[in-house]
Amino acid sequence: MASIKKVGVLGCGLMGSGIAQVAAQAGYDTVVREVEQQYLDKGFKGIEKSLGRFVDKGTMSAADRDACVGRLKGTTSLADLADCDIVIEAIIENAELKKETYVQLDKVVKPEAIFASNTSSLTITELSMATARPKQFVGLHFFNPVPLMKLVEVVRTILTSDEAFDSAFEFAKSLGKEPVACRDNSGFIVNRLLVPYLIDAIRAYEEGVGSIEDIDKAMQLGCGYPMGPFTLLDFVGLDTTYYITDVMFEEYREKRFASPALLRKMVLAGRYGRKSGAGFYDYASGKPSPMDRK
Repeated sequence: MASIKKVGVLGCGLMGSGIAQVAAQAGYDTVVREVEQQYLDKGFKGIEKSLGRFVDKGTMSAADRDACVGRLKGTTSLADLADCDIVIEAIIENAELKKETYVQLDKVVKPEAIFASNTSSLTITELSMATARPKQFVGLHFFNPVPLMKLVEVVRTILTSDEAFDSAFEFAKSLGKEPVACRDNSGFIVNRLLVPYLIDAIRAYEEGVGSIEDIDKAMQLGCGYPMGPFTLLDFVGLDTTYYITDVMFEEYREKRFASPALLRKMVLAGRYGRKSGAGFYDYASGKPSPMDRK
C-alpha cells in the first residue's frame, strides 16, 4: 500500500475545512487550497472554532489544538500540493469544474499520489478520466459535520487499483472514521437509499398524507430516526437535494429518483433550508416553524 504522510485538500468550505481538520487532528501535515484568500480565512476560522469546542468540552487539550493548527497550511496555489501523497477534492458539485481542476492538478502533483473526490452524487469514473491516473483515483465521501460524523464511503471504480483502494480505506481508518466500501454508482450507499426516502416524504406531503410537523414526528418516534425527513432536508439543503435528484435520475431513469414538483418550486423560491433561513421550516424567529402552520 502507498504510504500517506502529507494530505492535500481542495476547497476550504464546510466539507473541505472539516476534512482538513480531521486530517491535521490525526497527525498529517495538511495543505488546503482555495481559489481566494478570503475563503481560506473563513474556513480556517471555522476550524479554529470547531477545535475550540473540543477544548471547551475537555476532549482535546489546548496543546493538541495548537499542534493541530500548526499542521495546517492554506494556499491559493495548486503547486503547493505537489508533494502530497493524497489529494482530496471538496469543491462545488459541478462535474466540469471538478474535471478542469483535476487536469491542472494532474500536472503538478507527483505521479504516485492518490486523487480522491468527496462528491456525494457524481460518478467517480467520470472524474477520474480527466486525469492520467484513473488507477489511483477513488471516492472518499465524508459526511457533515466531518469532525463528528464517523462514516466515510470509500468508492472504487472498475479502474481503481487494489493498492489505491486499500491505501484510501486505511487512510480513512487512520482519521478515526468507519469506512465502508462502495461501488461507483450514483449516490453510493447512503444517498442511494436516503434520497428516495426524502423525496417520497415530499410526495406524501403533496398528497395530503400529513402535515410537515406530523410526518417529521411520525418518522422520528415511529422509526427512531434522530430527525424527521423535512428537518433533515432543511439541514442538507433543498438546493443540494434537488441537484442530487437530477444527477441520480439522469443515471437511473427511475421515478423514485425524480424531483417532486414542490422541491423544485421551493428551490426556485430561494427556500434552501437552514442556510437561507427558510425551507420546509422558517427559522427567522429562532424556533423552527413549519411553513404549513396556519
